[in-house]
Amino acid sequence: MILDVDIRHEQGEFVLDARFRSDGKLTALFGPSGSGKTTIVNAIGGLVRPDQGRVTVQGQVLVDTAKNIFVPKHRRRIGYVFQEGRLFPHLTVRQNLLFGRWFTPRQQRRTSFDGVVDLLGIGHLLGRRPSTLSGGEKQRTAIGRALLADPRLLLMDEPLASLDEARKAEIYPYIERLRDEAGVPIVLVSHSVAEIARLATSVVVLAEGRVTASGPASEILRHSHLFVPMGLAEAGALIDARVLRHDDPFALTVLQARAGTLTVPRLNHPVGTALRVRLRARDIMLSLHKPAGMSALNVLPGRISSIEDSEEASVDVQLDCGGDGLVARVTRKSVAELGLRPGMLVHAIIKSIAFDPEVLGAVNPSRP
Repeated sequence: MILDVDIRHEQGEFVLDARFRSDGKLTALFGPSGSGKTTIVNAIGGLVRPDQGRVTVQGQVLVDTAKNIFVPKHRRRIGYVFQEGRLFPHLTVRQNLLFGRWFTPRQQRRTSFDGVVDLLGIGHLLGRRPSTLSGGEKQRTAIGRALLADPRLLLMDEPLASLDEARKAEIYPYIERLRDEAGVPIVLVSHSVAEIARLATSVVVLAEGRVTASGPASEILRHSHLFVPMGLAEAGALIDARVLRHDDPFALTVLQARAGTLTVPRLNHPVGTALRVRLRARDIMLSLHKPAGMSALNVLPGRISSIEDSEEASVDVQLDCGGDGLVARVTRKSVAELGLRPGMLVHAIIKSIAFDPEVLGAVNPSRP
């Protein structure tokens, strides 16, 4: 188990009472502002001493109040990347990176400087100072500095929150490489569903200081009721796909998933690229029969696995499409009029323009 957290902590009127475990490569702590996300990462990193509880990272006990154990933050080997890069303005990028080395004894240093520079694509920045860097370049440098301390865990507290969409698009692929290639587990704080859908392998959902759900990202993101504070429209399915071909005359790309083929707006990824695709529940319609004469390019056959029990106007219908789990959010009236029930065969209809481009992220299929 990579991470085991069971803590209780009071800060004024706010009470955090959080319990979860994760063995994911990138665990996202998700929830609205004030839900306790930053308090948890500060407890893991040693910036907050919880009133009671236990924190274990990769088998090492960092906090155990019952045994009076509290490992100082400088001995935890936990990397921390803040919302702002917090680089030293008077040092070059190279010098900022090498500063991370000071926190690890020489005989314990395993991480290659050149390897980190290559991983994050910052070789051309080494001689520059932070004031000349873009927001994305600053964050990549901050990540590199944290990695060069040879951490057993990397904490990232909303590292993309201060970036505009262009800078986010710039840094997403580097965090994906970090997740898939660096071999350092990550805990990412975020309140963006699109962000965690693209990056997370595991998700912990928080609300008012409590954990309301935790588990694999593909499972957690399928349940609308977990995202009520953020808007029901955020829920959806994550599926793995691969670029099958490009339909250049129509500016489209065809993806191959277990559920079938999916046609999306033209992507820049080469044929064969493995991708993670997010299909939002609100963008899926259901039909009892394979439709004909429709403009929608994506029609996937599937079987209803369950229907949410709810008194709301809309409900989630969970589908099994060739081993890929999808979810469609439809009205209860539609469920009644179509006679939808578990075990029934249906067709899921998805418009190609409904695909969330921010979550079409590349993945390395050789790593979990």
